[in-house]
Amino acid sequence: PSPDDERSASGMAMVGGAACSLQLLHQHHATTLALHSQHSFPPPPAQTSPVLLRSASIRPLSISTFGHGGHSGISADRRAGRAVLPILAVGSPSTSSDLPNKPPFIGSVFDFTLAPPPPLSDVVWSASGAFVAMAIMGALDKLVNPMGISFTIAPFGAVTALLFAAPHTPAARKYNIFVAHIGCATAGVIALALFGPGWIARSVALAASVAFMQCTGSFHPPAAGLPILFIDAPKFHRLQWWYALFPGAAGCILLCLLQEAVAFMKKKFKF
Repeated sequence: PSPDDERSASGMAMVGGAACSLQLLHQHHATTLALHSQHSFPPPPAQTSPVLLRSASIRPLSISTFGHGGHSGISADRRAGRAVLPILAVGSPSTSSDLPNKPPFIGSVFDFTLAPPPPLSDVVWSASGAFVAMAIMGALDKLVNPMGISFTIAPFGAVTALLFAAPHTPAARKYNIFVAHIGCATAGVIALALFGPGWIARSVALAASVAFMQCTGSFHPPAAGLPILFIDAPKFHRLQWWYALFPGAAGCILLCLLQEAVAFMKKKFKF
């Protein structure tokens, strides 16, 4: 063939290659529009949040942040097997200052966000109820002191705080209070009878108390102090099995009655 024929054939090949490229670009654009309309992706906002999607039929999808000028279709990185999708942020548009600058664990530990304060009347009635409760127990102490025992014990301070200041928490349920107090006190009596006073009895009694509260659904942290108090305070040893009811359960009856009075005052007299 002559040089003119070779140049003509080369020109035809270039034109054919360009036509094939244009056709492939057209098909890719049509496929992108079809996928966009099928998934009904909304126009991207000014900012979007990063989300990680997983599906049984596709490989992991990583969501990138797009601005107004971002591409609203699907772009795939074939080498990494990841697709980029624009997803609308939930709530108000995020800014760079909203993104955490420290690991999630550190952020959760050092989260000093304060809850809104309760009404002044709730604080006054709760504090007044705690004062009256301890005053009544102090008067009852004078009645039982000749027997060498005490009615006021440290766990009642925690029970008072739960009942008067946080009555709607699970630990303040009446079932939790009485079942946990009776069961944990009994664990202390049994541990002392089996192992005698010492660290083994305290360890076994506390472990049994935690297991008892979990098995019975009566989680009430203040009751876990009853078995240790019984083992370490010889003045309560004379009570033996009566320690399951006194002073723990008996004192809780008084505190629950006062808590109902405090709740009534909080409801009727607000200021």
